[in-house]
Amino acid sequence: MAYDDLRSFLEALDKEGQLLRITEEVNPEPDIAAAANAAPRLGDAAPALYFDNVKGFTDARIAMNVHGSWANHALALGLPKETGTKEQVEEFVRRWAEFPVAPERRADPPWAQNTQEGDDVDIFQVLPLIRLNDGDGGFYIDKAAVVSKDPEDPEHSGKQNVGIYRIQVKGRRKLALQPVPMHDIAQHLRKAEETGADLPVAITIGNDPVISIVASTPMKYDENEYELAGALRGAPAPIAEAPLTGLPVPWGSEVVIEGVIEGRKREIEGPFGEFTGHYSGGRSMTVIRIDRISYRTNPVFEHLYLGMPWTEVDHLIAASTCVPLYEQLKKDFPEVQAVNAMYTHGLVAIVSTKKRYGGFAKAVGLRVLTTAHGLGYATTVIVVDEDVDPFNLPQVMWALSTKMNPSGDLITIPNLPVLELAPQAQSPGIVDKLVIDATTPVEPDRRGNYSTQVHDLPEAAEWLTRLQRLSARR
Repeated sequence: MAYDDLRSFLEALDKEGQLLRITEEVNPEPDIAAAANAAPRLGDAAPALYFDNVKGFTDARIAMNVHGSWANHALALGLPKETGTKEQVEEFVRRWAEFPVAPERRADPPWAQNTQEGDDVDIFQVLPLIRLNDGDGGFYIDKAAVVSKDPEDPEHSGKQNVGIYRIQVKGRRKLALQPVPMHDIAQHLRKAEETGADLPVAITIGNDPVISIVASTPMKYDENEYELAGALRGAPAPIAEAPLTGLPVPWGSEVVIEGVIEGRKREIEGPFGEFTGHYSGGRSMTVIRIDRISYRTNPVFEHLYLGMPWTEVDHLIAASTCVPLYEQLKKDFPEVQAVNAMYTHGLVAIVSTKKRYGGFAKAVGLRVLTTAHGLGYATTVIVVDEDVDPFNLPQVMWALSTKMNPSGDLITIPNLPVLELAPQAQSPGIVDKLVIDATTPVEPDRRGNYSTQVHDLPEAAEWLTRLQRLSARR
């Protein structure tokens, strides 16, 4: 089932027992963030959280942990909530094959019900803002889909961008946004500033669940996120035109904020508790002037907790990080079987592959580092044989334990790019990267003493099914 807005998805989660309504009064800080911090620890079927009785707010509706479990992620894709992690990634791959699916333009978006413009703009009147971690430098909006266009080629729909970036609230009509250099919006901003212009943006909050997934997917520069949303939904993504900027925005959003990133203007932003599980310090970042806010009556503020994994962000960006890497590798190396880049947005990536000849696995690992996402994120790549499931960490550790010889299976490449948020970088934005070959050597590589490997007995799969059935009867 395709959901056109956040509210219909929340209703579906409720019917499936995947939405927990917190009816008792809670403090805005630390209760809401602490609950969202704790929720994923309930397991693979952790629920979304909905708060509407927040102390100090007369009219607040806050949704947290909407994508914060594999059950909720499955339902967002229209799959049964019992669908496993690996199966969801495989389904993501199958649906990617349908990309692109053109979006559908619709009139009368629900977010057009109310408007603030110009000097009347006051974001504090629209959103019930809270801090997420006690070391954050202020209020953040961190699950918004930010829409921008390439100022040199604004009619090219593929060069528009829909991405999720952290946004600090600096005033009633002023925001700070962090455009990581390897992200598309940073390229848009660079092109605008080279001509002395501002960059128009639309910030959409409370989107349908697939929009949040595609906005966190590392696609190529000229690939359209709405066209991927259509493939994942199995139906065209509904969009509408933002009235001030003309940017294409999700039809079903709760709030649409329009304005500009002011060219060549910077202010200190941060610190913020990031997806790395560490705080990033204060940095000089871009400034957004808000010129218009459109919003639904009684808007729902969807917020995202980030911290020590696993939290909601790790579920949100898991499959959407694995699949683009898999697709790009598969085009160059058909031998690649699967990619697991679920850990901290792919700072570590595990690839299983067949091999043509000795040294082949190392070449596959090096290719990861030159993909669009690998350039800025992958710092360690582990390559395993085709019969090792990269989603099965005990199998991966077995491969590391028995296949990898440090004397010849480690490749370190110094001074490669990484996003500045990566805490292991000695100089922000630059890090040494590592490829680990944990595959069985093949000719002409004759290292090691690998005779005959033990494989599962042919009857083991049948017995697994029988044992599961017998256990269910107990």
